[in-house]
Amino acid sequence: MVHARRGGIGRYYDVNGWLFVAPALGLIALFMIYPIVWSLWMSFQSGRGMMMKFAGFANIVRLWNDPVFIKALTNTMTYFVVQVPIMILLALVLASLLNNPRLVGRGLIRTAIFLPCVTSLVAYSVLFKGMFALDGIVNSTLEAIGIISSPIPWLTHPFWAKVLVIIAITWRWTGYNMIFYLAALQNIDRSIYEVARIDGVPAWARFTHITIPLLKPVILFTTVISTIGTLQLFDEVYNLTEGKGGPSNATLTLSLYIYNLTFRYMPSFGYAATVSYVIVILVAMLAFLQFFLARERDR
Repeated sequence: MVHARRGGIGRYYDVNGWLFVAPALGLIALFMIYPIVWSLWMSFQSGRGMMMKFAGFANIVRLWNDPVFIKALTNTMTYFVVQVPIMILLALVLASLLNNPRLVGRGLIRTAIFLPCVTSLVAYSVLFKGMFALDGIVNSTLEAIGIISSPIPWLTHPFWAKVLVIIAITWRWTGYNMIFYLAALQNIDRSIYEVARIDGVPAWARFTHITIPLLKPVILFTTVISTIGTLQLFDEVYNLTEGKGGPSNATLTLSLYIYNLTFRYMPSFGYAATVSYVIVILVAMLAFLQFFLARERDR
């Protein structure tokens, strides 16, 4: 065993442990810390490649004069406000239903709900495009049962395209959150419910006063990761709109705008890095707010 003495006071530090974790720390520094520092430096630059030059706060000023950025920011926050609560509530409801041991076909239903999480995103997007096309199964079904009189332009109308993205995200990731809730529900001591039932507590009161309080840590966790995922939303929008965020930037997100600034438009690496730090700030602020509110409720 290799040891190192410090200060001559008999303290020994195990160098072998540091040698063991050194490769991992090196990879973290190379692929995480270095890109963070480099992108922060780039956010104060303009130009591209060898033509980069210091621009000070010009990129930050440009943000608030850029209508495309404002549109992407508005869309991203809309997805966060609308989609995250829907996904969290739907996952909790589904987990509660699947937690019923008398439900027939629980395993099959659980697999069917979770399956979109592990499905190839390309296949998933092709499926959605076909389902929500003008002559797709969704419009055909809605017309057949009399809900609509003409096909909904899911992929070409700004409002309906945004609704389609929300449906796609919810369908894909609700099952992921549901698994966490289901695992937490199955770990709750059943005797707590039995005592409440004997005391005449109705089902809804048992759910709101027993289940919800005991699920608070899981609810906080799923809310935070859903918030982070939504603010970084890229894959679904890219595949459903062929990387354009259309129609008319109606579905454009901050992450897709960063991609377009870097690879599709005239490259603007410094400005793209500045937009990326908007996402970092939003994630940090909203995560801190959620942790703060959760702590306040527990007092």
